[in-house]
Amino acid sequence: MLLAVDCGNTNTVFAVFDGDTQRGQWRIATGPRRTSDEDAVWLTQLMSLRGLQVGDIENAIVTTVVPGTRRNLDSLLESHFGVTPLVIRDSIVDLGIEILVERPEQVGADRLVTAVGAHLLHPGHLIVLDFGTGTTFDLVDDKGNWCGGVIAPGINLSVEALYMAGALLPRVNIEKPEKVIGGATVPAMQSGIFWGYVSMIEGMIPRIADEYGKPVTVVATGGLAPLFADVIDAIDATEPDLTLTGLREIARRNGIA
Repeated sequence: MLLAVDCGNTNTVFAVFDGDTQRGQWRIATGPRRTSDEDAVWLTQLMSLRGLQVGDIENAIVTTVVPGTRRNLDSLLESHFGVTPLVIRDSIVDLGIEILVERPEQVGADRLVTAVGAHLLHPGHLIVLDFGTGTTFDLVDDKGNWCGGVIAPGINLSVEALYMAGALLPRVNIEKPEKVIGGATVPAMQSGIFWGYVSMIEGMIPRIADEYGKPVTVVATGGLAPLFADVIDAIDATEPDLTLTGLREIARRNGIA
């Protein structure tokens, strides 16, 4: 079986694949100070609830955008699972795509992996919209190559910034408000956050498509994707696990899945 690890700025997701079948998925807040032993305790306990044992793991693949986590993840997988992980952006890893930008080394590993997953599920020209720590728009051509993109502040990041910078502003939940015009502080903030991001996305997608000059399919991913897909007609599909799908596919391309 394959253990896939997606380490983002906010959360780290572990998933076990038996071929194309996902046997389990677990999420924890990303913590560079957490030791590999601590991660091993909670992960192996949760795996056991799904009938999975450490010995079931034959290979591992990792993508991380937090450099401080690399050593602990390597230690976790090598010491507790007995496998040396394939790590995205290491020179030996074949992504199976080209990165068609001036500074390919600066492109986040997670964005490349998500592009692979999106193209696998939706062949053709794509805009991949990812609701994460940042809200990203990634352009993928019909061969699966990464052609550039846009990075905007993430929704949760914006909510937290309002709360931290405004002395009288509360922390609010992200949800669709009943009305655009808020009658009090909380609904006014919720409206600005929700409809503000809807307007940004609805404006950005046609700008990217017009500049690209070819018809595109818009695929959304990330925890907030379903909420926004309900009101943004430009979103053609939502996929909850694009990064994990991409990791599984890259593992297959490199002969470990």
